[in-house]
Amino acid sequence: MATLLYRLGRGAFRRRKVVVALWLGLLLALGGGALAFMGPTSSNFTIPGTESQRAIDMLAEEFPEASGTTGTIVVAAPEGETLTAPQRQAQLGQLVKEANDLPGVLAALDPFTTGSVSPDGRYALISVQFTEQVDKVTDSQRTAYEQSGSAAQAAGLQVEHGGEVMNSEPEVGSTEAIGVAVAMVVLVVTFGSLVAAGMTMLNALIGVGVGMAGLYALSNTFEMTSVTPVLALMLGLAVGIDYSLFISSRYRQNLLEGFDGDEAAGRAVGTAGSAVVFAGATVVIALAGLAVVQIPFLTVMGLAAAATVAVAVLVAITLLPALLGFIGARVLPRKHRGGPDKAAAEPTQGFGFTWARWVTRARIPVILAGVLALGALTLPATDMRLALPDAGSGPAGSAPREAADLIAEGFGPGFTGRLALVVSGDSPEQTAAAVQEITTELQGTENLLAVTPPNLSGDQTTALLSIIPGTSPTDEATEDLVHTIREKAAAVDSADILLTGATAFGIDVSESLSDAMPIYLILVVGLSILLLMLVFRSILVPVKAALGFLLTVGATFGITVLVFQQGNLAGLLGVDTPGPLVSFLPILLIGILFGLAMDYEVFLVSRMREDFVHGDTAQQATINGMGHGARVVTAAALIMVSVFAGFMLMDDPIIKSMGFAMAIGVAIDAFVVRMTIVPAVMSLLGKSAWWLPGWLSKILPNVDIEGESLRKQLDSARTPDAAQV
Repeated sequence: MATLLYRLGRGAFRRRKVVVALWLGLLLALGGGALAFMGPTSSNFTIPGTESQRAIDMLAEEFPEASGTTGTIVVAAPEGETLTAPQRQAQLGQLVKEANDLPGVLAALDPFTTGSVSPDGRYALISVQFTEQVDKVTDSQRTAYEQSGSAAQAAGLQVEHGGEVMNSEPEVGSTEAIGVAVAMVVLVVTFGSLVAAGMTMLNALIGVGVGMAGLYALSNTFEMTSVTPVLALMLGLAVGIDYSLFISSRYRQNLLEGFDGDEAAGRAVGTAGSAVVFAGATVVIALAGLAVVQIPFLTVMGLAAAATVAVAVLVAITLLPALLGFIGARVLPRKHRGGPDKAAAEPTQGFGFTWARWVTRARIPVILAGVLALGALTLPATDMRLALPDAGSGPAGSAPREAADLIAEGFGPGFTGRLALVVSGDSPEQTAAAVQEITTELQGTENLLAVTPPNLSGDQTTALLSIIPGTSPTDEATEDLVHTIREKAAAVDSADILLTGATAFGIDVSESLSDAMPIYLILVVGLSILLLMLVFRSILVPVKAALGFLLTVGATFGITVLVFQQGNLAGLLGVDTPGPLVSFLPILLIGILFGLAMDYEVFLVSRMREDFVHGDTAQQATINGMGHGARVVTAAALIMVSVFAGFMLMDDPIIKSMGFAMAIGVAIDAFVVRMTIVPAVMSLLGKSAWWLPGWLSKILPNVDIEGESLRKQLDSARTPDAAQV
């Protein structure tokens, strides 16, 4: 592979105009495709086979008039007044009429007719049924809905707009650019050249543009959740900048050693590019592996993110050498542009070497302190709870949050997450009997406030009952109530009884993901051991890497629980309502951190192996690997943390938690695990770190990830004078 990549890098450098034109042409073509064929994103999460999903499918068939999205207009009278007063009742009726006339609305129901008035008469809920699903409601329809009720507000009533229709796609804006700006500063400091930093950033941005344009161009062919493109952007930016950084750094080193531009580019892509391809492949495999959990929306998220990472790899090994051809020696600081500079090419005994020497000398205390500290940070994860976020966990001041808070104030927290019980029999009589039986069975159930009278389908064989819990949708008591209701419903065998609703569906999603997470974790850990065994031809190094990955994941989960679930320091991050973590965050985080952890493992340990094979002692090889790789890996980690942290500034609680968890995870893995615990363990293991049974050595293929054989081949072909060209 190294030889192929060497030729690819040299060819791209020499034919740079063609390569750049091809990539820009592809960007324009996919951009046009995105504008022409971009489909809407969805805020719906589906998991076929779950009870709640089967009930939703049944409702869509039996109650087609209610298959569209819904809205809830919450109205509150001033303190000391009630909506039952004739004047207020007339104002409320006018608001109902206004809602009925809104574009896209099938019907708006009078709260006095539906009984949706609070016991004290001060609060009322107007249920609004739209004709279309939430992802097909237009911006103008949503705006008209949100602006309704101005006359009622002028009359002194408080009017808030909530419901599914208010679910919107998170917007990526200026806040995320802060992370990119910080990454640019890190690049300038690392390279000492604004041109080199700008070229690296430009290369990454083109790759992100291609990946995102391709994703949107295909979005009309599959259902894509609103979080999917944000995740793809987050990862595409982070790995795109990192991969370009690794290859650019090697290219600069080659120039300083006296190689011509095309030869320097070829060698950079053949050596560092090999590591980039392997690292990118691990990320792609881990993300694509999310398909094994057989949850459609998670599969799409994984494949979309994997595709952007794959594009980032392709851009790094083709477009980057072409751009390097345009800027030439300007990739170097001014003082090194005059020609070969052997002194500059030699690694200085900087902080990386100093740190490595200290860590290897104090290896036992370092290992114990690192493992105990990360273990302690993992403890809060034992209390981790998962749920899909509801309107009550949204950013303060947003319309859905204001509506949810007002509903909870007037009716109780359970009204923001009503459950839906679907009863289906073979005949109207059978259905009626089953409704009576389950209603009687549910009486006196703990935490159950009310069961509404049934709403019957056209043929009266399917009934829909609303169940109101006493606690909020994400409360643990609500989850217990869902299980209790299902147990009691299973005892009624005269009809099919299924429990659904957003709250029940969120519980089903969380439980499905929790069940799949151990399987996926075993898959990822097993994969890491196998891949690293191929790369390093060792047993203990892969096992050490996998254990380090588990420490990273555990500590990341623990810290995220401390902040987002338990509320510690939550105010500093703008988290005003702590609660359960979003249900798909842990399994997604495992896949992402696995790939990124293997990046740093490969870039650091491969140099240790190279020096050990060439005759250095295990101790010196460890120091050399850290000394040579610390600067670049530090810069890469800071860039990745900066990009992820930029997404923490978004208001959307899902994106905020994802950005935080990935930023913390990368920081822990890079600085605590890979650059501290790993060299300490490698020093402790000594020669045994590279032990591999003879029979296994014969079976495993020799994967030359650092292109060592390529360097030997090229160096042997060079004439003594070639080094001075």
